[in-house]
Amino acid sequence: MILVAVAAVYLGGWPFRLLVALAAVLMLVEWGAMHRIARNPVYLACSLLGGFLLFAPTLLLPPGEMLIAAPAILAGLALLAGLAGRRVTLAGGLLYIGIPSFALLLLDWLSYEAVFWALTVTWATDIFAYFAGRSIGGPKLAPRISPNKTWAGLIGGMAGAEAIGALVASLFGLPAIFLWNGAILGLIAQMGDLYESWLKRRAGVKDSGSILPGHGGVLDRLDGLLPVAVVTLALAALSL
Repeated sequence: MILVAVAAVYLGGWPFRLLVALAAVLMLVEWGAMHRIARNPVYLACSLLGGFLLFAPTLLLPPGEMLIAAPAILAGLALLAGLAGRRVTLAGGLLYIGIPSFALLLLDWLSYEAVFWALTVTWATDIFAYFAGRSIGGPKLAPRISPNKTWAGLIGGMAGAEAIGALVASLFGLPAIFLWNGAILGLIAQMGDLYESWLKRRAGVKDSGSILPGHGGVLDRLDGLLPVAVVTLALAALSL
């Protein structure tokens, strides 16, 4: 998965857009299944979101128009999907997944290096949090939501995100704001992970899906990247 993501980021354009749209559609399908929403409205929402992610970047230029028009269009698509499915949760899922997905596309237009930074910070958070939690252990972070997460894992993930984020920012010559915000993004990634764990607890499921053997669903793998993408876009807009 990492190799596919890195190749898509490097190629940019349509390959990256196709990967983001595919991931977004799969996450929305899993969202619908978790919330027990009928398939037809979910498929309609997936079609709307997939079409938007594929074609909006071409139609909404320059970037200023994207920032103004895209949220309004996404809100309209979410309202349409929610009305079709008679479920507010379907509209919420489209926004929860659609906004970060479009943020990644816009970020790719601004700086593919910033996209790679966001990905590596998220990956570093997961890896360092896992090893810190397993090796150190200690008090649980949120036992009712995610019993395996510890405070040591949270701190380890933030430290790893800062170290790797600073390294990648230096290698790619990104602005100083990227050098010093890896730890904050590591915290945000883990909050995204906890939020998705809370959603699964409410839905009474262990994983968001089973498309990735041994790793659950696509949403399980990308839950931390969703909020990181939005915040990274904000950092890029402030500095690039």
